[in-house]
Amino acid sequence: MKLAGQRILVTGADGFIGSHLTEYLVRQGHSVRAFVLYNSFNSWGWLDGSPADIRDSLDVFAGDVRDPNGVRQAMKGCDVVLHLAALIAIPYSYHSPDTYVDTNVKGTLNIVQAARDLGVQRVVHTSTSEVYGTARFVPITEAHPLQGQSPYSASKIGADQIATSFHLSFGTPVSVIRPFNTYGPRQSARAVIPTIITQIAAGARSIRLGATHPTRDFNFVRDTVRGFVAVAESDAAIGRVVNVGSNFEISIGDTARLIAGLMDREVELQCDDERLRPSGSEVERLWADNTLARELAGWTPEYAGQAGFARGLEETIAWFRDPANLARYKAGRYNI
Repeated sequence: MKLAGQRILVTGADGFIGSHLTEYLVRQGHSVRAFVLYNSFNSWGWLDGSPADIRDSLDVFAGDVRDPNGVRQAMKGCDVVLHLAALIAIPYSYHSPDTYVDTNVKGTLNIVQAARDLGVQRVVHTSTSEVYGTARFVPITEAHPLQGQSPYSASKIGADQIATSFHLSFGTPVSVIRPFNTYGPRQSARAVIPTIITQIAAGARSIRLGATHPTRDFNFVRDTVRGFVAVAESDAAIGRVVNVGSNFEISIGDTARLIAGLMDREVELQCDDERLRPSGSEVERLWADNTLARELAGWTPEYAGQAGFARGLEETIAWFRDPANLARYKAGRYNI
């Protein structure tokens, strides 16, 4: 299935990955309806900063994925749904776990139920590498056991299973994309790479972080966006879970030192107890096997390995160094 000529709904279009994906689809000439979270400020999130030609091309629907009536209304007339809307901050999931079940599990149920009733041709549901928990083997394939080590990851496991169950029970054409740690311009400072960059850009010499020994497989946002399109267009990916990761592992500490070097700064890494996860909740190791993405969807990362990671970081740093962008962040505060 090709996306050309299809009407595409992107939920979570106002967020980090969602805004990049929405812009990409519009630039490719697709007809896009952007589902943004309703708010009294009439804000479209990151889409407010999109070029005028992008904004003018969008059909924007303000609503809430927790509301089945609004979800159904948003999905009417759409052929493809790329479902990204979710609560994703792990520390906040310790604070308010109910909201994660409501948004991530119930929200996904609303999407696939409407897709079934409306006869949507394709649903791509967004998972996360956090569902694997600490790696039991590496690189991590889609067959790796699922481990809910935080309320967030548990809610995403539930959402993934709801989405998959509708394919198995009713034949709803659902694919599950499982991005590993996406980074890039616009990312919230609750994530580690923006946390490091904003502190350095604000002039800090002592960088406050949580645990620095865990490893991650970082994926540049442009690669993640391409992954969504590839999975959406792959008939072979229907009913499957597909990892989208760089197949490159690096520790948080080494990531911080690499960023400092790229920003030409000498820094000290300081462990801030407030930023540590509970010991049993910390995911110690993530490293993606992306073989299935290549075999089913023809996707491979363009920002792979040490060199690709450095290139993606340079683009990310350049965006955050723009004073107008940096001013959006509270570098001196811990964001949950």
